[in-house]
This record gives sequence, C-alpha cells and structure tokens, in this order.
Amino acid sequence: MSAQPPDGAGTPGDAESGDESGEIEGGKRKGRTKTHHTVAKAVGATMVVIALVTGLSVVFLYRHYNGNLNVKDISSELGTDRPTPQVPKGPHGPINILIMGSDNRDAPGDHIDNLTGIGKRSDTTILLHLSADRQHAYGVSIPRDSVVNRASCLDDKGKEISPAATGVMWNEAFNIGGPGCTVRQFEQLTGVRVDHYVVVDFNGFKSMVDAIGGVEVCIPHAVNDTIGHITLPAGTHKFTGTQALNYVRERHSLGNGSDIGRMKRQQAFVASMAHQAISADTLANPIHLAKFIDAATKSLTLDPDIGSISKLVGLAYQFRHIGLDHIQFVTTPWEEDPSNINRVVWKPEAQTLWNAIKNDQVLSKSMLNGSLNAQHIPGVTKHPKNGQQEQAQAADNLANGLCA
Repeated sequence: MSAQPPDGAGTPGDAESGDESGEIEGGKRKGRTKTHHTVAKAVGATMVVIALVTGLSVVFLYRHYNGNLNVKDISSELGTDRPTPQVPKGPHGPINILIMGSDNRDAPGDHIDNLTGIGKRSDTTILLHLSADRQHAYGVSIPRDSVVNRASCLDDKGKEISPAATGVMWNEAFNIGGPGCTVRQFEQLTGVRVDHYVVVDFNGFKSMVDAIGGVEVCIPHAVNDTIGHITLPAGTHKFTGTQALNYVRERHSLGNGSDIGRMKRQQAFVASMAHQAISADTLANPIHLAKFIDAATKSLTLDPDIGSISKLVGLAYQFRHIGLDHIQFVTTPWEEDPSNINRVVWKPEAQTLWNAIKNDQVLSKSMLNGSLNAQHIPGVTKHPKNGQQEQAQAADNLANGLCA
C-alpha cells in the first residue's frame, strides 16, 4: 500500500491522482511524474501477461499440432541403390516430394465408394517438384492403373519382404510395403530421387476441405452412380468435404469411366483448393487457419526431415513467391496396355519428362500439353482466350468429366 500524504498537503483528488510525496517547492507542488510511472508499470505488466498467455498458447498449439503428425523414417526401406541427385541439394536446390493419398477403406470415413475389407491402398500418387529458383511447381500424377516393373520391397531394417515383380499394378507397392516401397518403386522407374514423402489420409482430406469453407468445382452433368452410391449435381458448386471426396473418387459416371479421367479431376480439385486457400486469403482467417492446420496435421504421415510444424512452415515459406499460374499439374505420358485395355503403360516420352524433372528444367510446351494450373480452374475461373489450343483443352476437359 502507498503512504497517505501529510495532513493539509493535498486533497483526496491529489492522492488518487498519484501525487504521494506531499512535497512543496516554491509554493507549487511538483509535477505528478509518478502517475506516469504507475500507468507505465500497469501497461508493462499487462503486456507481459499478454505475452505470457500468447506464448503459452503458441507453445500449446505447436505441441498439439506436432502431436497430430505421424512421422515415419523410411530411409532403410529405400535401399542402397537410390538415384544420385543430378543437381545441388540443400535449401538452394530443387525439392521432390512424393505425395500419396491413402485409401484405407476399413477406416471410418474412408470407405465411401462401397468397397471395404481390401486393406490400405494408395489411389493417388503425385510427384511434387519445386524448382531451385523457386519459380515453378509441377505436380506430376501417376495413373494407379499403370502396369510397371516393381522394385523389391524392403522392411525398416533393409531386408527384402517382397521380391521384385514385372507387369504389376502401380499401387500394388503401397499395399505391400506402404510409402517406403512406393518411393523405392518410383525412384527405380524414373531415376528421380525423392527428397521427402507425404501420405494424406482421405478422411483427413474431408476435414481440410471443410476447414476452408469448401472448394469450388464444376462438373458437366449430374452424377448418379449406383455402384459407388455417389450423387452429384451438375454445374459449379462449392463442395463440402464429403462431397469433395465423392467427387475425387468418382470413376463410373463422369468422363469415360477411366482412372485417367478421375486423375484429371483430382488435379483440377487440388488446383481449385490451392486457388481457394491462396487467392481468396481463406487461410488469413485465424479460425479457418486453426481448423485447417489441425485437420491437415491429423491426416499426414511424413518423413522426419519435414516432420514438424516448424519444418513444414519453413518449407512452405521458401515457395511463397510461386504464382498460381506456375503451379501446374501434368500427367505421366501413357497409352493403353496392349494386353489389357483396362490398364495403361507409360509412353517413351515419360522418361523425357522424368529427365527434365531430375535436371530441374522448365517443362516444355509439349510436356505441358493438357496441363492444369491453380490460376485457371475449368468451369470455376475464367481462362484467357487462346484459339485452337483453348478449344482442344475444353474438349479434353469434357472427355474427362470436367466443365469446358
């Protein structure tokens, strides 16, 4: 408690205003400097409290989100015969991330296409290449119906758990050996070294879509799929998480019913999701941001080198200047398998594409033919007029179940 001023030295108002000295000099009372000191201390104490509370909140959230992440080291599962990087590594080199969509149909929320009991598969595989100059990002989709020569699968001690096989489905590797065998298969087939991997669970994917308020897509006609029990309206709509998952999984009633068409729609959806998050500043909303990070971290399995919030943020920060029109999605060049029209094989041009990725080259116009980017979404955003090329792209979109 503060001492009261001597009798007659001041008024209650003076004491309340903070003049506690009662000292008079030259018939005038000294300036009330202690008032400012008291206010300053109060403001300072308040700021300290706010800083502590904020700091504790940040620490809590950081630990919470980090705890959501599932980190798995697969380095021993990749073998000793990995491709050698052709360009400098490190923070100033290109980065290759193999992204796999985990279709665990026995998990709650994942078995939306009426298929259960067949284990865990990867229905979606995309190689995300981020250029060394931080100006381009390419997402290269690999058809799950690709017939390939699979490398042997190894366990976490580097011992073989499944011998190499020829003429097998691409996604068999994930079913046998998870992300480790898939990354090993990819490296052996393409000669491109993978720096990081990410597995996204489809159930978490739904939550991410809902966290940013839905994602806009456009389909050319209504869907009533009695096989997968999927019903979707025609036109441009903002889909919720469940609707979005139905959309990216649909393969019977959109396009020509092939996996290639579904893959194109997945590319368009991911592009639209990026557009929604970046151009509309959806993630600038702190509530949306918290929900999105929580949903994303719960759905991810990744390697230790990017297996923390700080590392993920650091990785994302490096590519903050890449424009939406430079986030481009292409498909591995393919053709029908001569022995099975329901399967595809890679064209010789596929290796040309992989060599360009390996050497961090800007992809040529021919390689980008039919590509999608996050700036122009079929049926969602306006695309600049481009004559015959635009007409060809519109026809390709319709063939694959996208709006023109």
